[in-house]
Amino acid sequence: MIIKTRKEIPSSEITPEAVYRDRRKFLKSSLAVGAGGTGLLTSALNAQTGDALFARAPADINLASKPDWLVEKAAARTEAPASGPFNTDEELTPFDDVSTYNNFYEFGTGKDDPARNARDFSIEPWTVKVEGECAKPGSYSLEDILKPHTFEERVFRLRCVEAWSMVIPWVGFSLGDLLKRFEPTGDANYVQFDTLVDSEQMPAQRSRFATIDWPYQEGLRMDEAMHPLATIATGLYNDILPAQNGAPLRLVVPWKYGFKSIKSIVAIRFTKTMPNNTWRDLQASEYGFYANVNPQVSHPRWSQASERRLPTSLFMPRRIDTMMFNGYADEVASLYDGMDLRRFY
Repeated sequence: MIIKTRKEIPSSEITPEAVYRDRRKFLKSSLAVGAGGTGLLTSALNAQTGDALFARAPADINLASKPDWLVEKAAARTEAPASGPFNTDEELTPFDDVSTYNNFYEFGTGKDDPARNARDFSIEPWTVKVEGECAKPGSYSLEDILKPHTFEERVFRLRCVEAWSMVIPWVGFSLGDLLKRFEPTGDANYVQFDTLVDSEQMPAQRSRFATIDWPYQEGLRMDEAMHPLATIATGLYNDILPAQNGAPLRLVVPWKYGFKSIKSIVAIRFTKTMPNNTWRDLQASEYGFYANVNPQVSHPRWSQASERRLPTSLFMPRRIDTMMFNGYADEVASLYDGMDLRRFY
C-alpha cells in the first residue's frame, strides 16, 4: 500500500487567470453546501475572500533558490486551451492542498512530511543523465533539458491509487518532444526514469526503516511516452514546482495512477525490455507496470470504483465516480487495444 516558503509576491503573479475567474464560484459553492459553517471545505475554513483561497505561505515552494530563467519561463507559459483534453471545467484543487498533501517517500511517508521536510531543497545544479538505446546519450544540465521547450498550462485530473484525486493546473510540455531530442533507436521499446538519491536533502532515504531500494524508478512503453498527454511538468499554478511536488521536473501521466508520475527526475534510460518500477518491485500483486486508472479493477484491499476529490471535510466527503483512464479514454484507449486490462493492470 502506498502510504505513501518563499518571498512575498503579488497574487496576480501566482494565480492563473482561469483560477481568478473561477475562484469566487468555487468559494460560493463551498459556502452554499456548508451553510452555518458546518460543511466548509478544509482549505476554505480561513478564507475570507477568493484571493485567500489560493494564497500561498512563504514556505510553500520549499526551494533554496529559484532560477530566474525558470521562473520567467513558467510565468510566460501559454494558457490552457478553452476545451479539449488539456483542460477541464472541473474545479481546481486549491494550491494549499496540492502543495501539502503529497506522496513523496524520499521526504517521509506522511502526507504532510514532504512539505515539512523538503525545506531548502536545492535544484542548483541539476543534471539529467540520458542513456540506453538512443543516439544522443549524455549528461544534460537542467537548462539543456528545458530551455528549448515552450511551457504550456495543462489542467489535468490526478488520480492516486489510494482513491483520492485532485485537479491541477500544471506548467510543462509534452514528454515526447523531449525524448525525440535524444533520438531513441528502433530498439527503444520502453523508457525508464530515476528520482534523485540525496540522503542529505531527502531524510527518509537515510532511514533504517525504508522499504524502498532507492532510487525510485518508473517506466513507460514508448508509445505511451510519446503520447501528447504524457507531460514533463516544470511548475504549477503559474510558478515553478515546489520541492514537495517534484522540483525541478516530474512526469505527469494523467490517465495512470499517480505513482507513475515520478518526481525530481535525474535519469532517463531507453530500454529494449520492460524496466523496473518501484511499486511493482515491492508488491507486484497490487501495483502493476501499466497502472491505468480503471474503476472496474479493484486494488486487492479497496475498490477503485470511486474517489475522494480533495479537499474534503467531515461534512463534505466529495465522493465521485472514477472514470476509465481517469476520463481520458477517448485519447488513450487505443494504446491498449486487444489487451486484457485485468491482467495488465
